[in-house]
Amino acid sequence: MEQRVSLITLGVADLGRARAFYESLGWRGQEVEETVFFQAGGLGFVLWGREELARDSGLADGRGTGFGGITLAHNVRSRQEVDALISAASGAGATVTKPAAATFYGGYAGYFTDPDGHPWEIAHNPGFPLAEDGSLTIPDFGSS
Repeated sequence: MEQRVSLITLGVADLGRARAFYESLGWRGQEVEETVFFQAGGLGFVLWGREELARDSGLADGRGTGFGGITLAHNVRSRQEVDALISAASGAGATVTKPAAATFYGGYAGYFTDPDGHPWEIAHNPGFPLAEDGSLTIPDFGSS
């Protein structure tokens, strides 16, 4: 298996609401067969009905509660961008779960959840510089 992620799919309660939320953040989606696809850098980001995604995944239902074991991250180039994006998300209907603050690694980050409770970290990490196209390369941490 190649070391990459091709798609991230979120199971959502209301596809129209979820699409409107992400589009209010400036993303542009394409709806195909009750699924919304967004190009997100070098990977695809997908919204699909939670129950449909659960069935497709072979799970009994999609009604889990609490933390689902996944956090999405969006790295930016400055602390100001962190604040601006968290503010924009809040204005679009997100719930800020952790206001932006200095981090233990010398960066700056905060969290919000989208209308379906999927957590997003918005982070500025000077140790993970972004290329001009927004791609991130994990630095060489040396042998562990």
